[in-house]
Parts: sequence; C-alpha cells; structure tokens
Amino acid sequence: MPRVDLTLESNVVRTGRVVQLEGMFDVPAAEKTRVEYHFDAPHEERPWNVGLIVGPSGAGKSSVARHLFGDCIVSGYDWPPNKTIVDGFGDRPIRETTAALSSVGFSSPPNWLRPFHVLSNGEQFRATMARALVDDRPTICIDEFTSVVDRTVAQIGSHAIAKSIRSRGKQLVAVTCHYDVEEWLQPDWVIEPHLGRFAWRSLRRRPEVSLEIVRCDHSAWRWFAPHHYLSADLHKAARCFVGLVNGDPAAFAGLLHFPHPKARDIQSLSRLVVRPDYQGLGLGAYSFVETVAKIVKANGLRMFIGTSHPALIGAWAKSARWNMTAPPAFQSAPAKSAKLGGGARHAKNRRVAHFEWAGPGFETAEERQKAIRLWTN
Repeated sequence: MPRVDLTLESNVVRTGRVVQLEGMFDVPAAEKTRVEYHFDAPHEERPWNVGLIVGPSGAGKSSVARHLFGDCIVSGYDWPPNKTIVDGFGDRPIRETTAALSSVGFSSPPNWLRPFHVLSNGEQFRATMARALVDDRPTICIDEFTSVVDRTVAQIGSHAIAKSIRSRGKQLVAVTCHYDVEEWLQPDWVIEPHLGRFAWRSLRRRPEVSLEIVRCDHSAWRWFAPHHYLSADLHKAARCFVGLVNGDPAAFAGLLHFPHPKARDIQSLSRLVVRPDYQGLGLGAYSFVETVAKIVKANGLRMFIGTSHPALIGAWAKSARWNMTAPPAFQSAPAKSAKLGGGARHAKNRRVAHFEWAGPGFETAEERQKAIRLWTN
C-alpha cells in the first residue's frame, strides 16, 4: 500500500532578528524546524481518474504531491511568444488541438488566434489544461490548480476539465488550497496532508446552476460580440435573449425569421455565444440553446441553426433532440448575405452542418404561457 512518510527539516540560524522575535512573542526558535507527515495513501487500490490534494497554505500539499507523483507534475508549458495558442500544440492535427481546447471549456475561436501571453488568466489556465490533456503522460499533476483565476472560472473550468479527463481515460491530480473546486471536480479520492487523511469519494452530481432566460434589446450584444467566431454584427431585426447564470449574463441568442418560399414558421438561430468564463457548463450545446428552442416551439414555430463549430456539430449529431437537416459541407454562398444583413458572413471556406430542433416543448401550461410572453414582449 502506498504510504506517505515524509519529514521536512530546515536549519534555523539564530540571527539578531530571530532573537528579537523570540523575546517579542515568547516563541523559542529551535535549531531546526521539523514537520512530519505520516498516513496511508492507497490511491493504487482502485481505478481512478481525478484526485485532489487540498489544504491551507503551508500544509504540505506540494511536498506530498512531489513525494507521490513527482514524475507527473506539470509546472507549465513553453508557448511560442509571437504565435497563436493553436501553434503551441506541436505537430498535433488542428482538429485534435481544437477538440482539446473545447473540451476544457475554451471554445472561443477568436481567442484561439491570440498568443498565450495576451490571454486572460482564465483562458491561460484552460489552455494549459488543454496542453495537459494531449500530454503523452497518462497521469498529470497540476500544482497551484486554479490558484490565479476567478473563482467562477475555477469552478466551471474544474467541471469541464474533470469531465474531459474521465472521457479520455487519463488521470489528473489537482493540488490546491481552494476547497470550492472539490464539488465541481468530483474527485475519486482526496488527500488532506495537514489532517494526515486520505479518503475515497463517490461521484455526486455537480452543484446546480441557476439559469434564467430573459428577453433583451440589442444593447446586450456588446457583452458577447467580441466572442463570436464569425462577426461582431447583429441583424437589426434579430429577436434577442440572454441567459443569466446566477444573475450574470452568460449566454446570448439572436433569432431571425427565415424567408423560406413555402414555410413561414422557421426561425434561424443566427447568433449563439457563451462568454468564456461560462464555457464548459454545456450552455451552448444543451441547457441554454435547448430552452431557447422550447420558447420558439411554444410559439408555434420551428428553430433551425447552421454551425461550423466542431464541438456543437459533434454534440447535436449524437442527440435525438436535434435533426441534422444537412450534413457538414462546404458552403458556396458569397462572402456576405444581404438577406441576413448587418454584414453577416457566410461560411464560404468552412464546413457547416444544419440542424432543426426535434426535441420536446415545455411540459406545463405555465411554462408555455411564460414562453409566449417572452416572445411577444
């Protein structure tokens, strides 16, 4: 059985300042400082994917991590200073690179085209985790996990990363002083060095996320325009909705009437954006976009969407709730479309797939009435 028997010692030189502190606080300074950790750590007894070493600062987390997983510790990666982050994945195919970035909740193509050093802390964290995912080592240990990012990013990012680690059959050891990521990581085991404790954990549901969808005017687009992978333009006739996660604007949808020669009930989802801090919750592929589709259906209409985003195509192609009306293909349309307006660009050089919502509507009359009010107000 793996066991931690670790003793850390350091000499104390009794300088004048040390002697002064002894007198001020009545704390005798020993000739050596000594900290010991002794506990069983049977992480090899069962299959696992995610482990967590957690505790306050100075609790021995990094020392224990080096003792148990020294060869697996990732201290960082070298990124090309004047090239985009997609150029930082070596000779790996671009689809593998973008899939890794998307899988950790970094699904913003405009930001993929930026150098690492200009990204936000949250984006740098996710890019680093994407590199770790394609690392050839089966086990990776990340010290100071989520230490420099906003706590919302830390929690949502932890959920996306753990999900990807499990789907790839890899192992992640997260070392952190932040207990708030535990319920989002859903670790298989937890080590608390300061308590001398190792414990197996059972998987539980991640914390519930409060999602509210509201109707909005075009002014809300300014929060989302920089993150849309095609164009910052929004058609003046678009009917707009914002998804609020715990009260914060997280997702945006813009819908347009589609001028079909035979059908008058088609709404085209022309803009779908999830802000980077909230990517990884499944808002774009599932909860937010599906609720918007139900709102459309409650008003006697059908919702269609065309996308070239590989993650969305992959998710919807597998879902019984979406009907693929046209498989991925290169479009031959002109670069701009007067029908869509606002300078919206067609995908002349991108593979675009088209889908129609085929899922259920709202179950209760109250929900349907609320959807009608949202649509007509």
